[in-house]
Amino acid sequence: MPVIANKVLMGIYFFPRGGSAHVCRAVAREFERNDFEVSVLSGSRSDLGDLALASSFYSRLNVHGVDFTPALQSPDPLRYSGPAGTAPMHGSYEDRPGAEDPVLASIDDAAYELQVATWERELHLAGAAEADLLYLHHLTPLNEAAARAFPGLPVLGHIHGTELLMLERIAAGAPAGWAHAAAWAERICGWAERCDRIVVSNPDGLARGAAALDLDPERFVCAPNGFDQSFVPRRTDRRAHWRQHLVEDPRGWRPGSPPGSVAYEEGDLKALDGTVLLYVGRFTEVKRLALLIEAFALARPRFREAAALVLVGGHPGEWEGEHPIETVERLGCPDVFLAGWHSHDDLPDFLRSADLLVHASVHEQFGQVLVEAMACELPVIAVDRGGPSEIVDDPDTGWLIPPDDTEALVEAMVAAVNDPADRRLRGQRARGDVVGRYAWQQIGSELTAVAREVAAESPSASAGLELGS
Repeated sequence: MPVIANKVLMGIYFFPRGGSAHVCRAVAREFERNDFEVSVLSGSRSDLGDLALASSFYSRLNVHGVDFTPALQSPDPLRYSGPAGTAPMHGSYEDRPGAEDPVLASIDDAAYELQVATWERELHLAGAAEADLLYLHHLTPLNEAAARAFPGLPVLGHIHGTELLMLERIAAGAPAGWAHAAAWAERICGWAERCDRIVVSNPDGLARGAAALDLDPERFVCAPNGFDQSFVPRRTDRRAHWRQHLVEDPRGWRPGSPPGSVAYEEGDLKALDGTVLLYVGRFTEVKRLALLIEAFALARPRFREAAALVLVGGHPGEWEGEHPIETVERLGCPDVFLAGWHSHDDLPDFLRSADLLVHASVHEQFGQVLVEAMACELPVIAVDRGGPSEIVDDPDTGWLIPPDDTEALVEAMVAAVNDPADRRLRGQRARGDVVGRYAWQQIGSELTAVAREVAAESPSASAGLELGS
């Protein structure tokens, strides 16, 4: 008999803005390709344009978006109670003073219960009652809502690392202001315990997850993030690309100012005709952007040819510590460009207009953009910790440096810029390596096999449902 497609509801509490949203979308598409009926329940922001709107970001999928915008426009976003399709503002694993999404560990019991009740309603509206499996990204109040409203429904969890960072920080001693840290740590561990299996991206994430969540390592499944077929090397008009995104339609931004408040003139782009070092990601503290810019400033006098550093990302209005434009101005460092936040669909062209990816982040459970860059034949400079240490092979496909080591980062930049032949060779090897290990098609097949196994083992599985890969 043919395999009957399972109905999966994929849930993510946050609106689209970071790597986990890209993973959620890619996994959902792979589940569809492997004969599942997939719906996505996602947070959304209607006030930030298509990039943060769930229906646009998860296009071509059956999407139920939950808009945080009405809550943010209310007097108390955490206590907003509105109609279907809206929710009080979500919390965060990160503590950024003044942020619209406060750290979860600071949210009190009443606000927490309101979130759970709201997400119970949205689960019903998204069709959870008809699903055979819930696939929940992160560990959030959405997990509690699922446990209360659909206790018999099997859950495949997927953690992305940021929840572990918050738990580890609580274990080391919660900062002032995290008044409800103990309750949130207990909740998160309880949600993990109720997951039938938990997906992590690498062995380091498995070890950290088992320790932080106090779970048997056998409960975890290692499945890396991948890249899709749009990430291929291809010749591009680099100067035209940078002119478009830095001069004609700039999206870089200053603190308190909108996208486009950081812009450049044609005459500023000369360094982009040389070696282009690219960063892609959010402006959060763990990304070490100040260290990255400082290292570029120190390396720049030693370059034998012109070179530029371009920062792509930084969700509008979101940053921790010193904003990158403030670091650039403090150092008086030329040839550093802020290109702003762009769609994931635009990323291949940014990568193809650069020569290498530079990633100074010290806490990456995986590092999807590294794989995507390597698929475009870019070698990578990254920190020898967590996901990057599994992805990059120094000296074959890039350079690995110790965490928070400015001098080592400088030396890697100088080596990469000053030896273009070696840089190109590492890039060619990088593509060959990731094609064999990180194509979404292969990873998706593995994840759907796990999902079918979880659904088959569930006591609530339909008596006549045929499961298998």
